[in-house]
Amino acid sequence: MSEKKGTILVVEDEDAIRLTLRDYLLKKDYNVLVASDGVGAIKQLLDHEVELIVTDYRMDILGGDYWIKFLKEFCSDKKVFITSGFLRPEFPIPFEVLYKPFDYADLEGMIAAALKERRAQ
Repeated sequence: MSEKKGTILVVEDEDAIRLTLRDYLLKKDYNVLVASDGVGAIKQLLDHEVELIVTDYRMDILGGDYWIKFLKEFCSDKKVFITSGFLRPEFPIPFEVLYKPFDYADLEGMIAAALKERRAQ
């Protein structure tokens, strides 16, 4: 493995958010993979060893409740952060949620802490 801090998958259907977050995390020395929807994310997960996922809740293709169910069922070995401008409060989200707009530095701090905790186990 390289000297990078870890491999993160960013799943976000808004191009501006996905690409600026990718660039920010690359500058912070992470390996960053991106996908614009849940289907693209599954392809990345099959092709790469991902340690942590930062994903939007609402996406046109495989987003929302079914994406959350997929993550809970098939990605329980990974740390997952959900980002959303809107969530249905009656639907329990089994992951930590960041509400948009959020500060990239705050997210990066959460990522660093999660990866450190994961490696300490």
